Amino acid sequence: MTSSPIQRAGIVGIPPLSVMELITTPDYEIFDLDEPQGRVDLETASPFLPRVYCGILRTVIANSLAIQPDIIYIDTGAGKCDCAVHTATVLEDMLPATRIIRTRNNDSVDFGTPLCKTQMSLMEKMSAVTASVQKTAPYPELPTCAPTAGFWGVPPRDFSILNFFPDTTHIYGWARCMENKTPDNMDLELHYNPDIPTVFFAQSFCAKTALARHLASKHPRGLYLDCDVTAGNSAKAKIQAFLELSGIDA
Repeated sequence: MTSSPIQRAGIVGIPPLSVMELITTPDYEIFDLDEPQGRVDLETASPFLPRVYCGILRTVIANSLAIQPDIIYIDTGAGKCDCAVHTATVLEDMLPATRIIRTRNNDSVDFGTPLCKTQMSLMEKMSAVTASVQKTAPYPELPTCAPTAGFWGVPPRDFSILNFFPDTTHIYGWARCMENKTPDNMDLELHYNPDIPTVFFAQSFCAKTALARHLASKHPRGLYLDCDVTAGNSAKAKIQAFLELSGIDA
């Protein structure tokens, strides 16, 4: 008896735990379509999404064209964004051979956030947080470090902006919700530490730029920052200057 072929499953946002338990088996190869998958040309998304869509959703389109998954699970609930709803429609017409499954992650069980609060380079930490989406068990407990800086927001498409932060940076915002596996947890997303200098980040053209800027204005030492596809020298210089003026050494 021959075994069934491995299915290529794409995920957008954070599907519910029940979905991840279904596809984290040897029968599926999982692709996080939010993240660049190899050297994919982002311009291939231009005929399908306008440039005022964020770099993450344009990456989803470009990845989907390149990979041609058998099935895509896309979170179209409050845990992702309204634009994902329309992106799902675009994907259906763009990839008629791919099953597009709309999900809504209403999970409320806290899995904890040990990664967000441990001492580790911010790039490694954020990479581990995004990778945890494909895991169905809580991340093992880690020692908590005293925070000296904060990064609030979504995982950037361009991780190079994370190089300027010290290893004792704590992660807040939607990225912390990612590790906790509760992307629609507004109380957790709103949480920040007013005692440490914090960069409030969102992708350009993302609706979360409104919240990032609002919270940065309330924070005693907050910097609002948004970047599109890649982080230019100006954005990197802002982060570096902000941290240096705050007395923080990376």
